[in-house]
Amino acid sequence: MARDTSPVDHSAVFAAIPTPYLVMDRDLVIVDANPAYLATTGRTLAEIVGRPVFEAFPGNPSEDEPDGGVAKVRASFERARDTGVMDTMPVQKYDITDGSGDYTERYWSLISVPVPDEDGRTAYVVQRAQDVTDYIHEREGARQERAHDAAWRRIEEVEADLYARGEELRTALAAEAATARRLQGLAELALQLSDAETVRDLAEALVARATAALGCFGGAVAVLDEQRGRLAATVAGDLGPRTQPLFGDLPLNGPLPLSVAAATGRRVLLCDPDEARAWAAEMELVAAVTGAQAWAVLPLTVGERRLGALVLHWRAPRRFPPEDLEILEAFAAQCAQGLDRLQVRQAERAATAASQRLSETLQRSLLTEPPRLEDLQIEVRYQPAAQEAQVGGDWYDAFVVPGRDGTGGDSTGGGSTVLVIGDVAGHDRDAAAAMAQVRNVLRGVAHTAPGSPAVVLSALDRAMADLGVDALATAVLAQVEQSAAETRTGTRTLRWSAAGHPPPLLVLPSGQVEVLQGRGDLLLGLDPDAPRSDAERALAPGTTVLLYTDGLVERRSADLNQGVEWLRETAARFAHLPLPRFCDAILGELPGAVEDDVAVLALRTRQATSAGTAAEAPAPVAVPRPAPPRSAAPEEDRGGALVVLEPAPTSVRAARDHVRACCRAAGVDEDTCDTAVLLASETVTNAFIHGRSEARLRVLATAACVHVEVGDDNARRPVRAERNDAALDGRGLDILDILASSWGVRDEPEGKVVWFQVTGPGDGGAA
Repeated sequence: MARDTSPVDHSAVFAAIPTPYLVMDRDLVIVDANPAYLATTGRTLAEIVGRPVFEAFPGNPSEDEPDGGVAKVRASFERARDTGVMDTMPVQKYDITDGSGDYTERYWSLISVPVPDEDGRTAYVVQRAQDVTDYIHEREGARQERAHDAAWRRIEEVEADLYARGEELRTALAAEAATARRLQGLAELALQLSDAETVRDLAEALVARATAALGCFGGAVAVLDEQRGRLAATVAGDLGPRTQPLFGDLPLNGPLPLSVAAATGRRVLLCDPDEARAWAAEMELVAAVTGAQAWAVLPLTVGERRLGALVLHWRAPRRFPPEDLEILEAFAAQCAQGLDRLQVRQAERAATAASQRLSETLQRSLLTEPPRLEDLQIEVRYQPAAQEAQVGGDWYDAFVVPGRDGTGGDSTGGGSTVLVIGDVAGHDRDAAAAMAQVRNVLRGVAHTAPGSPAVVLSALDRAMADLGVDALATAVLAQVEQSAAETRTGTRTLRWSAAGHPPPLLVLPSGQVEVLQGRGDLLLGLDPDAPRSDAERALAPGTTVLLYTDGLVERRSADLNQGVEWLRETAARFAHLPLPRFCDAILGELPGAVEDDVAVLALRTRQATSAGTAAEAPAPVAVPRPAPPRSAAPEEDRGGALVVLEPAPTSVRAARDHVRACCRAAGVDEDTCDTAVLLASETVTNAFIHGRSEARLRVLATAACVHVEVGDDNARRPVRAERNDAALDGRGLDILDILASSWGVRDEPEGKVVWFQVTGPGDGGAA
């Protein structure tokens, strides 16, 4: 007769054992009991499960044992738990209550057994509780009647029975261990499914855990495609390569169990090949290809949504007892949750990618090709930041503005070639949209109200304020013109104005590179009435003008001045290259993935083809190094309410108003208050420009002193360079040096804080 190799139903064994068993966790809280235990004690599971054992079964105090035997029994439990060794007690008197609350006398043969987990640590304590009350009474009666022989025979019977009960206990413990392994498998499966990136990851993890818990040898996860009315099945395990081509794509209305479970939401269990053939003739092919002889198919649903179905198969016929069905349903529920998370994640990624493409399309649609001119060569480049779903406000533009007579060429009425590069604060679609507004308004201003670069930028700033363009932007606007006299020599004039933007570079025909330091005026969007200035330089034939955004020169590991110096040296190395290769070579020198968008605009004047000598450019002027900042203020007891400001022009005004209100509330004199307001405006503006984040403003004011702190997310400290007070990023530091009583910079876990103090005239300060 063939041996039945199907797994033992341990739960059924535990329930059928006639010996009483009680299961507790490490804290001696009751978690289970078999029917024999409940019958012996007269209790139900609902009355005892979840309660500490000595609360459910309190001791009955007596003269011999004031606690009714609780201490001895507890000690046995704890010895078994703490040593991992079975503990057998002598016969113990331990009365239990009846239904009315009265105690009945009971004697017990008690054994405490530890149940370890996979790490060898005791997870449960099992008590075998054999009621030997009748035996004790019989023994006492035998002694009284001096019927020693009968009593000893009873003792031998009890001992034999105890041995048999010990064997039953081992069987029960094995059942508990199997259940624990299954529960652990479910917990580990949940962790693996949460990390799944694909349906194959999910299917492989689930089948591996099901194999360990239920003894199957393969399976598949089928995902419902409602639009096509089909199932996309992913076969896991060793059968995948062989069966995937046959069963990877199934009709939803087909006869196979996967299709039926997904379509109807009903579970399908086929216990042997006969049941499979009776289900559908197509199962003959499934059995032949897979070698399976039993199948469990469960629908995958989340709420009312149908996601697909799960199938597991076994090499031998098998039945599915209730405890196996519970495990199967738990696997299916976890699989459905994992599949739902996977689909949501994929949908979010698709939406993010679509948003990214939309933003990039918007941005690139505005980054038009430059004009093709006879004597000027213009090249543009744009490289987005490496961070996904980040679209910035960097832009460039180049166009020709005709002269007042509609032509170009002389110094009085001629036209000019306009070069613009800029950066709107932000890295999202709003920044790209604001960039489009600023760019288009600038084009309109340049064509309808021509003037010098400073005049055009001032008109743009006013137009942004009038039109409600709520954006902060840096920019350099340059004009290249050629008068009638310059036409004869092949030279040109470059005029430019910078609004808080990194300085242009001038690459001379000799290969020498100069940094064109203008006055460095206020960025756009802060104060439409701020004064702006022009700078001017002669361009010899073969000279290159390089405009760029700060993504090209700004690094976390270096300050802006170091970045500009790196660019100057790099441009000098590649100055001999044709202009397209010159631009590509500079971008190729960037160290790895860029953290910010990079825009580059380069113009080169063509070499003169007629007689004449280009004018020499003036030599650069040496700039003295400013004095270092004064000593730092103490960090303790900073106090003051924290105000968080979004990077917008209205925020700078709000900062000024907040500082002024704090000063007036503290009774600060007007001169000191005005100084603090001016310095706060400058510091908050710098936080927006260079910190590229919100600004965190804190003010602590007394009648004698105003202490202001401005934090941002950029850890790069402001560093001085050998520049005059017309330099790009030295202006704010010089103002602090002149007007603040003391100032400094403090590192923070996320970014930095620039602080300053202004003391009143009565405090001996230098306001």
